[in-house]
Amino acid sequence: MRVGLLGAGRIGNVHAQAISSHPESELVAVSDAFEKNAQALAKSYGCEVRTSDEIIADNSIDAVLIATSTDTHSELIEAAAAAGKAVLCEKPVDLSLERASACLGTVGDKASHIMIGFNRRFDPSFGALKAAIDAGEIGKPELLSVTSFDPAPPPVEYIKVSGGLFRDMMIHDFDMANFIMGEAPVSVSAVGSSIVDPAIGAAGDVDTAVVTLTYADGRIAVIKNSRRAVYGYDQRVEVLGSEGLLQAQNVLENTLVKSTTAGVSSAKPTYFFLERYMPAYKAEWAAFVEAVQGKSNMPVNLHDGVAALAMAEAATRSAQSGHPVAMADILKTSGRGEAA
Repeated sequence: MRVGLLGAGRIGNVHAQAISSHPESELVAVSDAFEKNAQALAKSYGCEVRTSDEIIADNSIDAVLIATSTDTHSELIEAAAAAGKAVLCEKPVDLSLERASACLGTVGDKASHIMIGFNRRFDPSFGALKAAIDAGEIGKPELLSVTSFDPAPPPVEYIKVSGGLFRDMMIHDFDMANFIMGEAPVSVSAVGSSIVDPAIGAAGDVDTAVVTLTYADGRIAVIKNSRRAVYGYDQRVEVLGSEGLLQAQNVLENTLVKSTTAGVSSAKPTYFFLERYMPAYKAEWAAFVEAVQGKSNMPVNLHDGVAALAMAEAATRSAQSGHPVAMADILKTSGRGEAA
């Protein structure tokens, strides 16, 4: 499969590695708004530097991976889909739920064949947890807890264009909740504050947040996010079911455990998302290739991407108003009318 990469920033380089290491895909072209970025990546992977329009128009390119700035995602998805390309787009679909919903309408039946980059679904530990749930090993899942703490906040310049914690950071956890619980919630309640860095608050965002999701059958999910965990990249999932408990713990820097009279100690969690999730990015790409080849359904599609964004919108409104927000109201105002 011949692949064009749109975007040569940090995440673009992660995807370039995944594409190039797969035996059935070849990275042939890259574009970026900053040509120096594209030139550097092209040199590393032996591909051409071209514009995004040229890559999309090239009939010899089978697929595009979109890793550009978020405000370009919907437009590029629509153009690539219209050109008959297979598409994997980084999250989120857009900063605007209305624009993302319009994109969903524009691509129509192709939406289920467009993959959105929620790579955490492909993490081995989270995948094993989901498989255990599906196998009925803990009965019916009743209470989900997702912990996602970054080691340090990003630059405020990034915060100003990211769309905020709920759209940029917690959106992964919204998708994880949908993945594990098997459906979207009916209500979202959020509280957030800026206690890590006052500059984040001054930019109009929060850096610490808790969201509670409620489901039609009474199940509950709780998501905790922080932009600062000084001990490392804290990524855990816990599910309490009617017949037991499942926990996906942190990936540690090493497996050494020291036990003495002073106590028991082990290594810290890996420090950054690249170390923690690189295997997941490679598994994500492998799943995409398999789906494009017709061997499986697209595991996380455009409908899923818009559903997670709708939850981020609900959380934002709830945090601002101090009241729970019904998902039905969010979907109604976005023009969708119903859940994915």
